[in-house]
Amino acid sequence: MDGPTHEVEYEQMLLSRHGLLQLKGGPRKDGVLERSAYILLSRIRVQGPMSIGELSDAFGLDASTLNRQTAAAMRSGLVERIPDPEGGMARKFRITAKGARMLDEEREGLVHALDRIMADWSHDDVAAFASFLRRFNTDIERLGGRPWPRP
Repeated sequence: MDGPTHEVEYEQMLLSRHGLLQLKGGPRKDGVLERSAYILLSRIRVQGPMSIGELSDAFGLDASTLNRQTAAAMRSGLVERIPDPEGGMARKFRITAKGARMLDEEREGLVHALDRIMADWSHDDVAAFASFLRRFNTDIERLGGRPWPRP
């Protein structure tokens, strides 16, 4: 490798390859959120009900991709369409009770997997890693012009 940035590139590629979902307990089962649903529900939870246009702006995806994702989430009972709470014309998507429960279960499973992965790390190492990841992500968001709201 030619330097630390090359190492970051390589390790980031490996991180995206691993996927924590497989570390939660084996093969995917019914009731497990797909990655796109997990991200969609996470964004709506933090920001509140969102229209297709708002989701498109937030994710940098075209409306047809988001229409497919939201339609699948609606068929699964994870989100529902509601009138704009602020009186706008566009209908918005809101998480259902089932969607909130599944998101919470998925997040808890991922946290459990991370606890197993970092079992031998000190609290300070985990906190430093979280800080570096936040900084890395916020710099990506800044450059892309799409900040992600944080709770």
